[in-house]
Amino acid sequence: MPTTPSPGPTAVPAPLSAAEPDAATLARTAEQTASALLAPSAPHRLADVVPAPQQVQPDPTEGWTLPAEAVIVASAEPAALAVAEQLAQLLRPATGYPLPVTDATAPEPAGGIALVLDETVDLGAEGYRLDITTAGVRVTATTAAGLFYGAQTLRQLFPAAIESPHPVTERWALPGGTITDAPRFPYRGAMLDVARHFFAVEDVLRVVDHLARYKLNHLHLHLTDDQGWRIAVDSWPKLTTVGATTEVGGGPGGHYTKADYTRIVSYAAARHITVVPEIDLPGHTNSALVAYPELAPDKVAPPPYTGTEVGFSYVDPADERTYDFIADVLGEVAALTPGPWLHIGGDEAFKVKGEVYTGFVERVQRIVADLGKTVVGWHQLAPAAHLDGRVLQWWGTNGADPTTADAVRRGAQLIVSPGNHAYLDMKYAPDTPIGHDWAGLIDVHKAYDWDPGTHVAGVPAEAVLGVEAPLWTESVTSLADIELLLLPRLPAIAELGWSPRSTHDWAGFRDRLAGQGPRWTTAGITFHRAPEVPWSTAPAIPAQRNAPQTDTATP
Repeated sequence: MPTTPSPGPTAVPAPLSAAEPDAATLARTAEQTASALLAPSAPHRLADVVPAPQQVQPDPTEGWTLPAEAVIVASAEPAALAVAEQLAQLLRPATGYPLPVTDATAPEPAGGIALVLDETVDLGAEGYRLDITTAGVRVTATTAAGLFYGAQTLRQLFPAAIESPHPVTERWALPGGTITDAPRFPYRGAMLDVARHFFAVEDVLRVVDHLARYKLNHLHLHLTDDQGWRIAVDSWPKLTTVGATTEVGGGPGGHYTKADYTRIVSYAAARHITVVPEIDLPGHTNSALVAYPELAPDKVAPPPYTGTEVGFSYVDPADERTYDFIADVLGEVAALTPGPWLHIGGDEAFKVKGEVYTGFVERVQRIVADLGKTVVGWHQLAPAAHLDGRVLQWWGTNGADPTTADAVRRGAQLIVSPGNHAYLDMKYAPDTPIGHDWAGLIDVHKAYDWDPGTHVAGVPAEAVLGVEAPLWTESVTSLADIELLLLPRLPAIAELGWSPRSTHDWAGFRDRLAGQGPRWTTAGITFHRAPEVPWSTAPAIPAQRNAPQTDTATP
């Protein structure tokens, strides 16, 4: 087991010039002197990271403390500089340091932080190496995504006070050594249902930030359902003017304009997260039928629906107008979505059965392919004919599923989202104030204690594209509700998607997860204080100090 490393060399205040020092110089010198005396050692170990890194090599003879004059230097490529600026934006508020960003052909830490793109190193598309020595910090990767994930690990190695939105007095010490890391699965995601209850763009961006913190790389947005249609479609405008005005419980609903959706996609992409839009078909379509009754089997508009039952609505699979509608909607959504995926739902279409259902799915799959996208759907799509690249999202509660296993043998890949382990709308315990329990209660241990690579019988690990944690929102009405159900279970799912199976250890994960609590508290993030996790009771934020703060606006 790695041990707590010795501290790096004590920071020495910069000498004063012979000339009369100005107030800023005096303040900086006093701050450096105080910082050097604050803490005798780094507060945690190199391995205290979530998700668990692939390989950790602590070096007790090394270590580093961030100085006020530190510079972040990156490879000259724009993508590397973008990560460097993001890292600076993460570190500036709490430290109060300017942390200027610059570039170099061959970046060196020189007492600061270097972000190095190097195509010759064998780290994979998302891997990175993090070296912390007395000379500074170096993050090396072959891609900007790898640099970004290395920066997220570095963020967690700073004291929890780094999450403060205001300058605080702290010694920003890091343990020494090397982390070499890469993900187990290429697809690591979470789903947010914005159809049952609508959530503003800012709330979605906050969810993106949570995903990025734990190296998740896909955000699945459930954009349409019986209770509301949430994405603007120019060719079918009443989908939003009529179909978006409701939600569970009778609230006002809402929708994303194309500019809103583009903002979400761009914000996620800057954090190396791909948005996966879902247009649920052929069921879960009551809001579309209210807007356009011509799509209904009986051509009669149903009343708006604000309940939580499923399986009663469907678009007419026998009418060519239905397929015009689908082609138009998917075409407009595809044009806004740079990622490769279009999710077409497909579950709980109880009134469209047998060959009618499989024929419908096969036709919609071809529409997706003709748009240059890869089809994703819930595992109920499995009986339909295979299409190259098809991905099924499995949400069952029993790992024995011969129909899905057969679809995998015919070429499908699987995203694994078992309802009784990964559905984050399930309650933690009977007294959880929101959520469901149809798939059982899911405490943090249960969210962590399974293996995506072996969970579905007859599906080999190489057919598993990855893991996703869905959050349905029938009972979720606010950002605080979202965060309460996401945290602390989201990091558990993230670890299953990222970390090697050999690192899986509940006792170790529980202790590392406990270290995230003070970070969330400091950042003002709501979370469930799960009783099975030994959360710290110490104050999260050191004393605030007055210091000039540089511009930290996100581009």
